[in-house]
Amino acid sequence: MPYLILFFAVVAETIGTTALQASQQFTRLGPSIVVVIAYAVAFVLLGWTLKFLPVGIAYAIWSGLGIVLIAVIGFLVFGQKLDLAALLGMAMILGGILVIHLFSRATPH
Repeated sequence: MPYLILFFAVVAETIGTTALQASQQFTRLGPSIVVVIAYAVAFVLLGWTLKFLPVGIAYAIWSGLGIVLIAVIGFLVFGQKLDLAALLGMAMILGGILVIHLFSRATPH
């Protein structure tokens, strides 16, 4: 269950970051409101996960998945390109998350 809550926290954070780009430096009201609400939801959900997961593990998963998801959204929605080094780095981030989840004794399984 903590991983599901953490997943929704990552989704909320990704929505907030996408809206941040769409807000055009907070000059557009609608996306700016979405930024504030999405980040608030994301932090509340992240806080809940900290009852069950160590902060270092939760934050590693949160930030790693957030990086990958926002890069995919940046590519699909905003036409931002990634080079091979960026793609390899993100693959290593995902690999690190898998190692934590599959092999770490610091997290509940």
